[in-house]
Amino acid sequence: MRDCFCTINLDQEEVYRTQVVEKSLSPFFSEEFYFEIPRTFQYLSFYVYDKNVLQRDLRIGKVAIKKEDLCNHSGKETWFSLQPVDSNSEVQGKVHLELKLNELITENGTVCQQLVVHVKACHGLPLINGQSCDPYATVSLVGPSRNDQKKTKVKKKTSNPQFNEIFYFEVTRSSSYTRKSQFQVEEEDIEKLEIRIDLWNNGNLVQDVFLGEIKVPVNVLRNDASHQAWYLLQPRDNGNKSSKTDDLGSLRLNICYTEDYVLPSEYYGPLKTLLLKSPDVQPISASAAYILGEICRDKNDAVLPLVRLLLHHDKLVPFATAVAELDLKETQDANTIFRGNSLATRCLDEMMKIVGGHYLKVTLKPILDEICESSKSCEIDPIKLKEGDNVENNKENLRYYVDKLFSTIVKSSMSCPTVMCDIFYSLRQMATQRFPNDPHVQYSAVSSFVFLRFFAVAVVSPHTFHLRPHHPDPQTIRTLTLISKTIQTLGSWGSLSKSKSSFKETFMCEFFKMFQEEGYIMAVKKFLDEISSTETKESSGTSEPVHLKEGEMYKRAQGRTRIGKKNFKKRWFCLTSRELTYHKQPGSKDAIYTIPVKNILAVEKLEESSFNKKNMFQVIHTEKPLYVQANNCVEANEWIDVLCRVSRCNQNRLSSYHPSAYLNGNWLCCLETSENALGCKPCTAGVPADIQIDIDEDRETERIYSLFTLSLLKLHKMEEACGTIAVYQGPQKEPDDYSNFVIEDSVTTFKTIQQIKSVIEKLDEPHEKYRKKRSSSAKYGSKENPIGKIF
Repeated sequence: MRDCFCTINLDQEEVYRTQVVEKSLSPFFSEEFYFEIPRTFQYLSFYVYDKNVLQRDLRIGKVAIKKEDLCNHSGKETWFSLQPVDSNSEVQGKVHLELKLNELITENGTVCQQLVVHVKACHGLPLINGQSCDPYATVSLVGPSRNDQKKTKVKKKTSNPQFNEIFYFEVTRSSSYTRKSQFQVEEEDIEKLEIRIDLWNNGNLVQDVFLGEIKVPVNVLRNDASHQAWYLLQPRDNGNKSSKTDDLGSLRLNICYTEDYVLPSEYYGPLKTLLLKSPDVQPISASAAYILGEICRDKNDAVLPLVRLLLHHDKLVPFATAVAELDLKETQDANTIFRGNSLATRCLDEMMKIVGGHYLKVTLKPILDEICESSKSCEIDPIKLKEGDNVENNKENLRYYVDKLFSTIVKSSMSCPTVMCDIFYSLRQMATQRFPNDPHVQYSAVSSFVFLRFFAVAVVSPHTFHLRPHHPDPQTIRTLTLISKTIQTLGSWGSLSKSKSSFKETFMCEFFKMFQEEGYIMAVKKFLDEISSTETKESSGTSEPVHLKEGEMYKRAQGRTRIGKKNFKKRWFCLTSRELTYHKQPGSKDAIYTIPVKNILAVEKLEESSFNKKNMFQVIHTEKPLYVQANNCVEANEWIDVLCRVSRCNQNRLSSYHPSAYLNGNWLCCLETSENALGCKPCTAGVPADIQIDIDEDRETERIYSLFTLSLLKLHKMEEACGTIAVYQGPQKEPDDYSNFVIEDSVTTFKTIQQIKSVIEKLDEPHEKYRKKRSSSAKYGSKENPIGKIF
């Protein structure tokens, strides 16, 4: 049995890791990671490890997917066979190389040829044990009867070494050789020679580590006097090519990868305008936003960009209200209200995830932390009880957690976001109008979202809502499942109004009898009344700072140590809407250092050369800059992004900054000696100021354009359906291609589709121009488009 965990890597840089699943050969992780990719990469890789307490963790195997192959797997759940992890195949980075062929005249007047190899630089070499490597290169001229090797100097602590070293090789000899020598010259024909460059990390006292190689045939100079290009480093010939590979197991992954080219804002005006008119279109099914949901293969693809765009322009409440009203028309039984996966329910689910994050943190996180960090057993199923468990004690433990969580939820109405309250108010009014004789439907319309789709889901999957760092262990999952079931039933007004509970399991029915009291019913009713009221609420942000991000990183000492050297220390950082603090360890209440958000003047990346460390950024404030090193490029990008957003509206923000550090009496970037010298580089452009909802509307509109483009065939079918319905008004006798479309008004829907097609066609032109420009500007062999495999 093994203690397994997985890591997610961009090339060889780890960006996330799962929890450890102990004593299992078939571990179930069920963890989701969503992240922006802030740099270019070759492979998205997944490594499976066996945790080792005393020694280094053992790498069992890996799945490596090329960037260009990600689209083939996107949106599909697939079992991937694990491949062996061979140090010879673990490579990343590129090399800049120049070759020349010179003719030399020897002292006796004969002519020979000399190959000049200029190793210029490397870029993007991997970290070794979390630190920049100490690289050097060996340069070999390889042929059937020779292997001449030379070596560059070692460059210290850098992933982007600048070698700039030139090596000379004699490739042909003079014609005055003996018959035997002439045979050797024939064997060493230029056509059969190649230059091989191997990159190594200098291990000092331990073995050097192979970083990759390239092979370039000398005959690339057949038609040119010189050849200069960037090459991707490749694995060794024998990397992962053993004759028989053991079965290492499989890894099941569901990857969703999107890549969009966002054009300047002015291009998106017409499409944005068409989408933002959607709430005002009558009927709503004829609107551009609704049509997008109808034609997408997976409605979820359409929901996220649509909700974010409408939310950004305060158009989500009227749109969600209109599509929910359409749902209600189709609902015949009040007990099934909003129970399906329609466009309305998915839009509201996504809205609650986006705007309700802080609400969940202040409401659920303290109790979920207590549950996950304690080892109290709450199992009440007689079949699943462990030896020595006392079912009565477990019932008391479970009731304690349910009561504590329920009490916190029903007292949390003042923290409920205004957008959620506005939509709940609309749902309540519409449900009452649809089922005027059912006194409970006004509550079940709201509880079906706030309890069933919000609180209950967050309780059972706290890691998905960023309430816990990892998927909980099996015992905790079971506890959370029992709590979630009870909370969701408590919140369901319809089941509380009946004599029987809705549980299938006998043990849950018995347990729930503890809560069948009028006090619980009245508490739920009061809570649902409050969150579906139009009364103005006080903003919880005025009294309590919003928690934005926390995590472990390294910071450079602010003051000098006893020996006079400033070092880097691991600290726990915490950012709220009011201040950035760091502590010695997680959960520590006493901060070592605090920067009020209002004092932040800029947040920018720091050049690697400053301290020979990657993924560094600087927080420039009213005192000395704070230099921080994140654990990977994704984490660094997220911290810079959230710090920029929270401080964007500060007064006295800088317009320029120093991209390097101030060391030994001068700035490394511009060599200014004054520590107060003005920055030498303009600050990066600002980002949206809303710290809770960061939405780039151009990017969301581009995503919607891509979805329309991918779904053009279905859009044409819907257009044909409108024409057919308009011509043939009688009842449809047989199902056809368009019987699944919701078309209430064929004329209005047809007009909207015509507008969509017109807007998409206009956007196609700049996209095509961009694609042509991009393909022609990145010359094969350039740094942006390096040469790949060499055969």
